[in-house]
Amino acid sequence: MEPASWAALGDDELLEKKISQLGLKLEATELQPLIQQLHDELAAKGLAFMPPCHVGDEWFVPVGIPAIFVPFFLVHDRLRKLERKMILEVEGETPEWFMKLMRHEAGHAYSYAYQLYKKKRWQQTFGLASTEETDFYRPRPYSRSYVVHLDDWYAQSHPDEDFAETFAVWLTPGLDWRERYKDWGALQKIEYVDELMRSLAGKPPLHQPEYRVKDYDFLNIKLKTYYAKKRKLYEDSYPDFYDNDLRQLFAAGADVPERVKASAYLRHRRRVLMESVCQWTNESKYRVSKLLTRLIERCNQLDLHVKADDPQLDLRLSSYITTLVMNFLFTGKFKRTK
Repeated sequence: MEPASWAALGDDELLEKKISQLGLKLEATELQPLIQQLHDELAAKGLAFMPPCHVGDEWFVPVGIPAIFVPFFLVHDRLRKLERKMILEVEGETPEWFMKLMRHEAGHAYSYAYQLYKKKRWQQTFGLASTEETDFYRPRPYSRSYVVHLDDWYAQSHPDEDFAETFAVWLTPGLDWRERYKDWGALQKIEYVDELMRSLAGKPPLHQPEYRVKDYDFLNIKLKTYYAKKRKLYEDSYPDFYDNDLRQLFAAGADVPERVKASAYLRHRRRVLMESVCQWTNESKYRVSKLLTRLIERCNQLDLHVKADDPQLDLRLSSYITTLVMNFLFTGKFKRTK
């Protein structure tokens, strides 16, 4: 299908389309110059391998395949609009964000293309690539042993990600990484990547298996199925909520004058609270929004009320919700351990 045939559809109709039916290509889109920018950055470092890019369902490099997949929703304005409605944000939607992700994925592509993860010194520096990956990790926000490139201290999640993040920092134009990471243990990692990449200058990849579309049929699903699965990834982690905590936050009794329903107050302040929590935790808006929805529903069920003129309530609420989100970041659960 041509974009003109589906871009004007309403959300319900569009969600019935398979992603593979949309005829999406990276060529001749606003993404193509950004992909070229990545290749120019690599060439400026004297590197010969230019990772091929394809349309995928998310940001990723397949294990063992040195190719970058860019999420389909970035290819067209109509799909970005749908993604924002369904998930509340669009990962990689600005040129700066897009390039940060591209440099990270290029690190994975180079690791596979040159079999870097098999090198003894690579393993000594970053760890074993065979380390089991888990959905959640416990970052140390103040650690100086890892670079800080993507959100959530992502370099700490796995040796592969540590290398990819370090590679991305090394590749970033205009970044004086020696000064930025002076006195950090992570500086030794960047210096190793610098030495390693200099040794690869002008050399073709050792491993570049042919990419076959039929091996990657993850786009052969309807958009509504894609978003149902994507939302489920977030929703599965929601815990039972905290009646005792909510009763402490919203303690206004029946005799309190000018009280309002807690659920109404939360609805009114929802966007402000969400923006504040997301800004300081780097958690996705979708997950925080769903958490607020559950809190609102529970407040309504408990018939909780709040003083209408409590000047400290927003602060207490932001602190409480931030605590839940940080618990999730560190443990994979919002529920606190007693």
